[in-house]
Amino acid sequence: MRKGSRLGARGRGVLLLLTWALAGPVIVPQMSTAPAADQPGVPPPSAYAGEAACAQCHRKESEYYGQTPHARDSSAATAQHIIGPFTAGHNVLPTSNPNLIVKMVSAPDGFYQTAVNLANPSSQLSERFDIVIGSGRHGQTYLFWDGDQLFELPASYWTWNHEWVTSPGFPAGQVHFDRPVAPRCLECHASYFTSQPPPLNRFAKDSLVLGIHCERCHGPGAEHVARERSTATHSGVGDPGIVNPAHLVRERQLDLCALCHAGAVDPLRPPMTFMVGANVRDYLAIPPVPDAPVDVHGNQVGALEQSKCFTSSNMTCSTCHNVHEKQEEADSFSRHCLTCHQVQACGRYRTLGQAIRTRCVDCHMPLVESAKITSASGGGTLHALLRAHKIKVYPEVSERLEHTILKGK
Repeated sequence: MRKGSRLGARGRGVLLLLTWALAGPVIVPQMSTAPAADQPGVPPPSAYAGEAACAQCHRKESEYYGQTPHARDSSAATAQHIIGPFTAGHNVLPTSNPNLIVKMVSAPDGFYQTAVNLANPSSQLSERFDIVIGSGRHGQTYLFWDGDQLFELPASYWTWNHEWVTSPGFPAGQVHFDRPVAPRCLECHASYFTSQPPPLNRFAKDSLVLGIHCERCHGPGAEHVARERSTATHSGVGDPGIVNPAHLVRERQLDLCALCHAGAVDPLRPPMTFMVGANVRDYLAIPPVPDAPVDVHGNQVGALEQSKCFTSSNMTCSTCHNVHEKQEEADSFSRHCLTCHQVQACGRYRTLGQAIRTRCVDCHMPLVESAKITSASGGGTLHALLRAHKIKVYPEVSERLEHTILKGK
């Protein structure tokens, strides 16, 4: 299958505007990717050892980590990684415009999203799936290359309803292939990349390392690997040339997670310059809690910091999350709660007894609709369902859960 029109972002926008009366190109703010003289730059590729080198000595951690959502947060667009179906009857995304659909097509040379004007079926535009964003636990969004520029495809797949949906941020009833992917997006969904001169979505394609791997949280590891392999200098003591986040103070441990889990989109310094152990607020404009509204998407750290569990303890994200292991289910997360709380102290214990032992998270960290991650679908709006990280009593949720448990007895 021949890939769609190679007109460039502006050309694609014009073609679609004439064909389907669509909106013009989406504009992203231009920001220099060059660091100031007093700011650290992006470490060169030679500073990194790569996940294969880490696995040679840390095989168990590597095997477990490879199954986690972080490790699979971005990948090449292959049949193994794309979770959305391409079979007839399940491969079409209708829009609120009855004459406009997006069709998912599997071809010998790859997978494509094809915009079709049903009033004039010969008028089509296709772009290939090149990159998958998202492990599939909640859903996936897809990107494509136009030369060295990276763009977002108009159809995403949501695991919540097992359907193709309009990609978040795309207007209803319109399809365009000109939404650029900014470096800040890749910073939270890839391990490494180098930016090119403007426009902002230009990258060195060969530099892109997909997935979130060891060195995003431990820092560049080439020096560490060299030291460990050198029998002449290795003594087992002294500077290991790598960072163990567990040895950082609480604030810096949280900062490492906050880089991608504090809801910040406005960089103060170029993406990929933050290194583990640094103060994230020197790199991102993060509104202080509780001044900013907290959404369940991206604001997990800010929400956690508003929780009494957090303010009355020394807990960090890793208190409940072991990033080296596959994501736990909600019922097993409750065991972390019971390291500090007695099940008998719960207000629902009198009526529900031990049935609540595995339901702590369902009550105190319920699934909540995101106001930020939405999709125009079927004439309405779909909201992503994500776990609230503001740990507290949610009375309506508790009442519904109690009703459900009692009904099932």
